[in-house]
Formats: sequence, structure tokens, C-alpha cells
Amino acid sequence: MIGKHIKQYREQKGMTQETLAERLSVTRQAVSNWECGKTQPDIETLHRIADVLDISVEELIYGEKREVTVVHNHYTTQQVTETVGKGVSFGAVLAMVISYVKWQSIGWAMLHGLLNWFYVIYYIIRYGWS
Repeated sequence: MIGKHIKQYREQKGMTQETLAERLSVTRQAVSNWECGKTQPDIETLHRIADVLDISVEELIYGEKREVTVVHNHYTTQQVTETVGKGVSFGAVLAMVISYVKWQSIGWAMLHGLLNWFYVIYYIIRYGWS
């Protein structure tokens, strides 16, 4: 596959195998072997071929320019902290409500809410904030 792309881009540049070989300091047979698929150029040579043919290594490998999608994280530390704080608070309140409904005791409810916060602190210490 790479050999076919080397040949395609070499011919687009109007270069012969001999010219490409000279610019890469390899033999014409090496270029011929790449293009026929008998051998493959190493990664360093791929970079040199791409430079000589004025294309990217990706174009050389895939035969076309590929789009790169960059995903940006738009959340700030403050937003994450607020979201985590709301989730933990909701969890504590939920634990307290369930405990109160189950045992009909505000003491048990407060204990379970407090235990929830201890669990959160343990988790943060053990696994880190992020």
C-alpha cells in the first residue's frame, strides 16, 4: 500500500525512481522494491520520503490527507468542583432520607449522611481528585 502511494506522489511530482533515490541517498532498486511492495521503508525513511515529496507521512501511509479532530475540554476546574460538590451533597441528603425512612430516626439519618462524607473524603485521598 505504501509503495503504491510512494509511486503516486513521486509521479505527481514528475520525479523518476532514480531522482527520488538520489535525493534519499538510496539505490534506485530500493525505491523500486518499495513501489512493488517487495520491501517497506523504515520510519525514518518514511519521514525523509515525505519531506522530499512535500507531503505528510499520513498522506504517504494512507494515500490521502486525513482530517484531525481535536476535542477541547470546555469545563473549568470551578465547574467540575461545583458539579462534584452538588453530587456529593445530593448523595448525602439521599442517604439521610433513606436512613430516616428505613429506621424512623433522625440520628441514623445524620449518621449515614456523615458516613457518606467520610466515604467521599476517603475516595479523594485514595484515588485523587481528578
